[in-house]
Amino acid sequence: LQNVRIDPNSISFKMWRDVPVPFYMSVYFFEVLNPKQVLQGAKPVLNQHGPYVYREFRYKTNITFHDNDTVSFLEYRKLFFQPELSNGREDDYIIVPNILMMGAAVMMENLPNFVKILLSGALAGLKQEAFMNRTVGEIMWGYEDPLIDAINMIVPGMIPFKGKFGLLVELNNSNSGLFTVNTGMKNISEVHMVDSWNGLKEVTLLSTSVVLLNYWRSRGCNMINGTAGEMWPPFMSPTSLDFYSPDACRSMTLVYEQSGKFQGVPTYRFVAPKTLFANGTDYPPNEGFCPCRESGIQNVSTCRLNAPIFISHPHFYNADPVLLDAVEGLHPNKDQHALFLDVHPLTGIPMNCSIKLQLNLYIKQVSGIIQTGKIKPVVLPLLWFAESGSIEGSVLKQFYTNLVLIPSLLDYLQYICLGLSIPLIISAAVLTAMSQRPPRHPTTQSKPPPSSSETTPLLHDAAAPSQDDAEA
Repeated sequence: LQNVRIDPNSISFKMWRDVPVPFYMSVYFFEVLNPKQVLQGAKPVLNQHGPYVYREFRYKTNITFHDNDTVSFLEYRKLFFQPELSNGREDDYIIVPNILMMGAAVMMENLPNFVKILLSGALAGLKQEAFMNRTVGEIMWGYEDPLIDAINMIVPGMIPFKGKFGLLVELNNSNSGLFTVNTGMKNISEVHMVDSWNGLKEVTLLSTSVVLLNYWRSRGCNMINGTAGEMWPPFMSPTSLDFYSPDACRSMTLVYEQSGKFQGVPTYRFVAPKTLFANGTDYPPNEGFCPCRESGIQNVSTCRLNAPIFISHPHFYNADPVLLDAVEGLHPNKDQHALFLDVHPLTGIPMNCSIKLQLNLYIKQVSGIIQTGKIKPVVLPLLWFAESGSIEGSVLKQFYTNLVLIPSLLDYLQYICLGLSIPLIISAAVLTAMSQRPPRHPTTQSKPPPSSSETTPLLHDAAAPSQDDAEA
């Protein structure tokens, strides 16, 4: 338990600061095979590409201990492409929706017609279309697009950033915000539990008037619960666990599924319940995450610059069949698309994990913007990724030795000692009983009476005179 705490003097502190577990991020893209037909109202046909695999290194900086048994830190991620593990290269070209253009069109749907017509003219001048053919690297890590400046000129502040646009540009060489968590020095049951994120107890956004507004519509949905997703308090029960995900802008609860072993180490497996991305109708506690569509997707537009972005499980696993029927080419499968965490219950340390999420863009025909054609409303998958890691090598060997092998040997040893002690206890009891018996002394009462055959001759010899005496 001393090593579970966040203590700079413990042997595990360096492992907590510089995570030694090899993490990999595998990214899969959905290419649209029939973009021209989709513009005419046809159902999108998708083809999955990948995986494009990245080695992920995590390390903490700005580590500051506080007097209230907490520590603050920034955790950074660095990603390095692994061509030998990938099925494709970053320079592969694929056809996907023009994310900026289609997202802006939906965002502007309720604006006056003259504004939309103005944008449509600007799009024509920039030769922007509903679908684009770009490389995997550009879609992930960013590309220069004059559309950003054009949109901000027509609707100032709609896209409050400059430079490159990429779906995962914020993941590489960046941190996930300032976490403040409990160290467990005073209360081990609180170790790793989040005290605040970016100084906040609830998730909020900063408006232009410098007024803090909640991301979601209920206090429960805005609460920052659980840990930062790295470790949990020890002595876990087979019920559920919570963690806060900055990528999803919310806390998530996973539920216990089964007990098992990872490389000989006992674990609890936790998985996502079907209610995780359910809408408010199917699961009322999720009403705060609305406006909602079908169950199985979550609208994250409030924390994604109001862009019509939805998150889900890959391939709409565990989602409303309506979402699956709206496109072709998806094949949801639990083994491939369900997330899980295998945690050692005694220490709260994850032994094996795979967190999977899918990014989706809501697209449709928007009147006044001719580039949107006759596209039928659809939540269109863009990509999904899995962040996976497991303890291995010397770390696993040390973990197994200290937490499995030695305790097992101690258990066997106590039975061996117990087995050896039983004969000794019995022998000691016998000796004690014998030592407490009274000594035996010979007495006349105890001597057996002599038999007649033994006494008669002796009495005869003593009383009768001999033959010589008689003659005398």
